[in-house]
Amino acid sequence: MNIFGFSRKYRTAKRLKEIVNVFIRQGFGNLVDQMHLGKYVSLTKRIKAYGHLPSLLKGPKVHERIRLAFEELGPSFIKLAQMLSTRPDLIPNRYTQEFERLQDRVPPFPYEEARTIIESEITEPFESIFRQFERVPVGAASIAQVHRAVLMDGTKVIVKVQRPDIRENLESDIDILYYVAKLLETYVPDSRYLNPTGIVREFEKTVMKELDFIVEGRNCQRLWHNFQDFDGVRIPKPFRNLITGTVLVLESIDGVRIDDLDGIRKMGLEPAAVARRTLDAYFKMVLVDGIFHGDPHPGNLIVMKDGAIGFMDFGITGQINEETKILLSNVFMALVKKDFDNLVDVLIMLGLVPENTDIDEFRRLLRSDLRDLIEPLYDTSVSEIDFARYLDETLDIIIKHKTLVPSDLMLLDKVVMMLEGIVLRLDPDINIIEAMKPYLSHVAFDKMSPGKAMDEAIKGIKESGMFLKYFPRQLKKILWKVIRDEIVIRLSLKGLDTLTRDIDRSSNRISVAMIISAVLISSAIMHATGVGPTVYGMSVMGFMVFGFAAVLGIALIVSIFRSGRL
Repeated sequence: MNIFGFSRKYRTAKRLKEIVNVFIRQGFGNLVDQMHLGKYVSLTKRIKAYGHLPSLLKGPKVHERIRLAFEELGPSFIKLAQMLSTRPDLIPNRYTQEFERLQDRVPPFPYEEARTIIESEITEPFESIFRQFERVPVGAASIAQVHRAVLMDGTKVIVKVQRPDIRENLESDIDILYYVAKLLETYVPDSRYLNPTGIVREFEKTVMKELDFIVEGRNCQRLWHNFQDFDGVRIPKPFRNLITGTVLVLESIDGVRIDDLDGIRKMGLEPAAVARRTLDAYFKMVLVDGIFHGDPHPGNLIVMKDGAIGFMDFGITGQINEETKILLSNVFMALVKKDFDNLVDVLIMLGLVPENTDIDEFRRLLRSDLRDLIEPLYDTSVSEIDFARYLDETLDIIIKHKTLVPSDLMLLDKVVMMLEGIVLRLDPDINIIEAMKPYLSHVAFDKMSPGKAMDEAIKGIKESGMFLKYFPRQLKKILWKVIRDEIVIRLSLKGLDTLTRDIDRSSNRISVAMIISAVLISSAIMHATGVGPTVYGMSVMGFMVFGFAAVLGIALIVSIFRSGRL
């Protein structure tokens, strides 16, 4: 027996029971029953929670109770909620606003533990690395805390130290989230358009990258190199010899938060110029470099005295391959030119269309909806846009057309939403479409350059050669299978699984109801015939059988009410 695997499974089961109990207390018993998670809750607690359900319905609203549940469940769920708060394309605006209230409030761990971790990770003596090291961290979150320090050569740095045992806790919660996502997709069909498993997968990728400081240091190094000759953007220099899996040392850069308008003006800078410079930095990252900073909340962007935008925290970065970069530039180009036909075609090429979709009908309906949604935004300043209504309408279109968002575009979508909020605060009158035009021209010129054209031609010739080489062999295999009757046709009936589960659930309830009826009749017969010992002429066994039937009946009624289907 693998004792370590058994121990992890035991911790996971215990944690899952805790999660289910929290959601039961917050009034989501019907969802727990629908997902077949009731086995993790005792009947007593379920009846007790059911008794409190009406008061919960009169109290906090659904989105508030979900936020309370996530907050009670700790760092993993808080981080998931924070990620969802930047996805208004997936969840209604009232949920994103509620999740924005969640903060990573975690007390720091002792300086002695931080020093022990640093000394165990970096082979050099602590005193030979740092001339000065502040014992009190400047910030503490669920994954790590940050200390200011000075190297022996006088360079000011920040030292990021990972929390002890954080990896094991996160891995356990991620296992549970995968399990819950699969249950949602199986038992709550309406959740599939949200792609719960894809969200958890993206969350896992994001969190695991944050846990590996070597990856963060590598990301910082690439961005630092890309912006060496770019005025107005400052990436801190990483000290590669002082970076390990759990310790990260970067150059310290100083400035004010990008949302501190008073601080920006006190330095003699214009917020509108800062907004334009921030957009320039991101257009370069996405449309030119193919790697971008993935967590641009105001705490990670600072404005320096010379007007440069400083980036911090590189645990989350996104990468875009050349093909996707060209497709994205085509999306932006179609927006600039108001070419909605081309816009729909590019969205289809990006893989946003579900399988078994009538492409012509999808193209016609989506083109009409996009035109109605986007056309009013042209020649409109950011301050004139009702973002809450606009994002709700975007979500309605996604739901209506069952549009999928590939996981590799989820992070970029999140960044775009966060940047909109920052730009709105800095310069409500900026026209984002006008700001991106120079970068679209760069991509278009690069795509049409002789070198790029030659590379594409060589790639096409190679692919054609591979096709001509292997096509006869593949055709021979197909014909051979036809001759030997080995061609298999698979049919999939949509909705059959849901129908089967509903029939199974209904038949089980009918069976229980019949058993209860039979037990009640038996109890009545026992009372009438006086079977066994009696009290005041009433059969004791009859009372016991009646009590058993009563318990089954109450359980059946609770189950029916919890399912939400009377």
